[in-house]
Amino acid sequence: MFGIPGKQAVTLTDKATQQIAKLMAKDGHQGLRIGVKKGGCAGMEYTMEYVDEVDPMDEVVEQDGARVMIAPMAQMFLFGTEIDYEISLLEASFKFRNPNVTEACGCGESIKFDETLSASK
Repeated sequence: MFGIPGKQAVTLTDKATQQIAKLMAKDGHQGLRIGVKKGGCAGMEYTMEYVDEVDPMDEVVEQDGARVMIAPMAQMFLFGTEIDYEISLLEASFKFRNPNVTEACGCGESIKFDETLSASK
């Protein structure tokens, strides 16, 4: 939808690919759908949910057995994002390195996007 021919909308690190493939295999899901919603102290939050059926409007990214679907309303906000999976002493979670984010709250759960993206909708 908002892609550049020959370039994936998002990229996955090896750790993210392995974790997503593991989650897909565990319960037979078709992949993970990534989106954004209003909320949090900075204004927007990422969403992730298991998907059992691919929506034809989703942007689909497949890499080494992992499949990520980007919800239509989130595509312009997520283009160019790298998704990683990090494990620390206290948590294991997906991390988004998104060039479209202009601000993030201290906890890292809430983000604000470049306002020109919202204006171009």
